[in-house]
Amino acid sequence: MTTATRPPAARRAAPKSARRRAREIALQGLYEWLIAGSEPAVIEAHLREIDGFAKCDQPHFELLLHGCIGEAAELDAVLARHVDRKTTLLSPIEHGALMIGAFEMKHCIDIPYRVAINEAVELAKSFGGTDGHKYVNGVLDRIAADLRPLEVQARRKS
Repeated sequence: MTTATRPPAARRAAPKSARRRAREIALQGLYEWLIAGSEPAVIEAHLREIDGFAKCDQPHFELLLHGCIGEAAELDAVLARHVDRKTTLLSPIEHGALMIGAFEMKHCIDIPYRVAINEAVELAKSFGGTDGHKYVNGVLDRIAADLRPLEVQARRKS
């Protein structure tokens, strides 16, 4: 029986990439920071103890966690132009996913903007509310036009 003919329940989910694991763990850290205001070093120490941490892209995790926290005001300013409420009123999961997506679009030029959006949407699907991923997708799509205008224009032309 091939994968195509195997019933859906019998198919295995693709293993998570090290980058996806890094984003998931960074989101957990941002959640703690947004909710409790813990120090980044304390958050990182907690996260390094969770199961599966060794399988994540650790440099990318550190970049996301410390970069998003360090640039929170700048990221919130970018988000504020495209959200329908104050960023402090967003769910912490949506807020964290938006911060990660915006940060990657701003600083990780090697990651195509569509990948940054998709990964943030997947975070919102996995950890957020029922339709939070749709909100994250819409906001980041508009942010992409600000942060990556040439890439967005090139994609729209193709």
